[in-house]
Amino acid sequence: MCALNDKVVIITGGSSGIGRAAALSFAERGANVLITGRREAPLAETAAGHPNIAYVVADVSRPDDIARTIDKVANLWGRIDVLVNNAGAGAILPLSDATASRIMEIFAVNVIGPSLLAQAALPHLQAAKGTIINISSTFGHKAAANLSHYAASKAALEHLTRCWALELAVSGVRVNAVAAGPTESGALTGMMALSPQQAAAVEEEERKQIPLGRRGRPHDIARWIVALADPASAWMTGQVVSADGGLNLT
Repeated sequence: MCALNDKVVIITGGSSGIGRAAALSFAERGANVLITGRREAPLAETAAGHPNIAYVVADVSRPDDIARTIDKVANLWGRIDVLVNNAGAGAILPLSDATASRIMEIFAVNVIGPSLLAQAALPHLQAAKGTIINISSTFGHKAAANLSHYAASKAALEHLTRCWALELAVSGVRVNAVAAGPTESGALTGMMALSPQQAAAVEEEERKQIPLGRRGRPHDIARWIVALADPASAWMTGQVVSADGGLNLT
């Protein structure tokens, strides 16, 4: 029997890219998975990929939606073993163009949302001696021009990971993060709002910078998310695992 059989997993931003790959990977290992996102059609499409996947339309930056997410899990399965804070927001945002609203939009999704969802899930995670996995970025610890507020929000998420790991160890809850490098997830044309031509140029530049010579695929990140949730990682907490083809070394 797989160690993740019948475990209950929440994955925010689970309708595409890394979140979708992680949801399918968990489900294939026998876990029950609730994915969240703001658009119903891609959520339903992902959920149709495996009978162990359910979904709720929810925006992680909205406290009411966080409460609905926890209620949905409780009604379906009555427990939470794994929380994957994967939903992300970002922008190519030079300092000269920054506004209070754009900065707050990024931090609402990347810092405040994971914090409030982790808080809401905490009683369930403590009861299960579960785990939180935060999805960061290479740029959470590598400087990059024009990404300062996105990078700062991911740096905050990485430090939350370390602080929560210390705080929650006494209750048996582990907290780790995966710092994902550039991945073929549609984030450049979606989250970063680039045109297809701009995205293609960025992708080519990223390939040149990554020592292993290619951008990541969603499964490259999902496998580490699943590995950190597995009981085989029971002595690992407070760590940020880089999965970025060596980009953080350049």
